[in-house]
Amino acid sequence: MNNTTYQFAAGVAIAASLILVWLSLGVGIIGKDGDPANLMYFGVLAVGVIGSFIARFRPRGMSRALFATALAQTSVATIALTAQLGYPWSGPLELTVLNGFFIALFVGSAWLFRRAAHG
Repeated sequence: MNNTTYQFAAGVAIAASLILVWLSLGVGIIGKDGDPANLMYFGVLAVGVIGSFIARFRPRGMSRALFATALAQTSVATIALTAQLGYPWSGPLELTVLNGFFIALFVGSAWLFRRAAHG
């Protein structure tokens, strides 16, 4: 296992999770501050946490857990866009960009974990 790659992957995942919590609780990604739709993001984090424990923090399993987290993030974005949650405060472009940012971070972390498993 490549320890540096693993640590970097974990750092990306932790940073993405902390920023996601901060944004969803602080200012609200979906709608205005306090919109209950933002609680869906805790489901995204639950997927990552539960997946990490199931994987026992091993790189190959962590890769799968982070890919599942990215899928959960995609699901939240799809639900918010389809149901038009958060309008008029959060338009489709804002929701797509913000959620795409987190999806990219989770996928990037998953890719790094995969590299750590093979390195």
